[in-house]
Amino acid sequence: MIERNLPALIPLIFLASALLIPILGLWKKKLAYPLAIIATLTSASLSVYGFIYVLLNGTIRYNFSGWIPPIGIEYVYDPLSSFVVLVINFITLVVLTHSFIPVTIDLEFKQTAYYSVVMLLLTGFNGMVITGDLFNLYVFIEISSLAGYALIAVGEKKAPFAAFRYLIIGTIGASFYLLGIGYLYFMSGTLNMSDLAAIMPMIKDSPTILVALILIVVALGVKMAIFPMHGWLPDSYTYAPTSTSSLIAPIGTKVGAYAMMRILFFVFGADYFSKELPVGDLIAIFACGGIIFGSVMAIAQKELKRMLAYSSVAQIGYIGLGIGLANPFGFIGAVLHLLNHAFMKATLFFIAGNLRNKTGNSDITLFDDSYRKKYPWTMASFTIAALSMVGLPPLAGFFSKWYLVLGTIENSKW
Repeated sequence: MIERNLPALIPLIFLASALLIPILGLWKKKLAYPLAIIATLTSASLSVYGFIYVLLNGTIRYNFSGWIPPIGIEYVYDPLSSFVVLVINFITLVVLTHSFIPVTIDLEFKQTAYYSVVMLLLTGFNGMVITGDLFNLYVFIEISSLAGYALIAVGEKKAPFAAFRYLIIGTIGASFYLLGIGYLYFMSGTLNMSDLAAIMPMIKDSPTILVALILIVVALGVKMAIFPMHGWLPDSYTYAPTSTSSLIAPIGTKVGAYAMMRILFFVFGADYFSKELPVGDLIAIFACGGIIFGSVMAIAQKELKRMLAYSSVAQIGYIGLGIGLANPFGFIGAVLHLLNHAFMKATLFFIAGNLRNKTGNSDITLFDDSYRKKYPWTMASFTIAALSMVGLPPLAGFFSKWYLVLGTIENSKW
């Protein structure tokens, strides 16, 4: 019985927690953290169960209010969405477990509000992944974005400005997305992804569909921060509280990447956006530009969190490259790198936060050999995560990049 309701249950757990935490927090502030952990642990457990169930028994479809799609909203729990939900909730569980002390230090009087907004953020992220409706996806994009703005704004002195920039860019991106799905609805009469995929061959030659595709790609490019639509990311990751950076950096942009994969591959179709149109090639070109730009800018930074922020631009480029290649190897490489980068970047931001708490700064120019002696486990973890991000075999980052290499060879993109 529970598996039938699983697609709706996971986002609802986080939504209920977002409402419960501030109510109980008025009575006792110390309840906020345990409630957040319980909600995340429950959702992570359901994610594991759901992933295994889907692999063994096939896709779960949940129709809200009993309305059959495309009239009603449909949630789809298939191998891809269940995998991404598992990554989101497991990473969140690790981050929240680790972030108790940083949140206590950085946000002493705002803990209740912080954990409530985190639950709202996770409602948006999980909903974006599970929904099978394009307008419902827009709703969850807005929920996660608003929560993200708030979490970033409570950071350092420059954090409110970084959050405001993110808000402006994010609002423009969301407007593009809404306009794009409006054009799709005008041409098809539906926003259900499965229904649209069936109708698309009959309407794909229309210029309106091309405009819709471009608007949606640009909008989701902003959400995943692919070059050159990454302008909001460096300051947001740098000035946000470490607990926020450790949560949004591994997950936020990956959810945007998932949404782009879901719409391009499962609604428009790989042949349409990569063979009939040059959209796939353009995504790959911008992604490669992001890999180069992000890497060069990361090398130029002196502040560790800012270096990791620009490194994220480069790593998102690898995911974008896999999407742009639009072949099986590229797709597998993009999905694997989504997983690998989530773990690697969470680890690196944890370490940056720990070093800042212990030493009072995270200035790379002040690092010396004493760090290796004072913090051996911390620096060993940093080395392993950094080498994995580079793609050194046999670490995880190597395998996703290997699939991307195979994808470029298959497409003869030398």
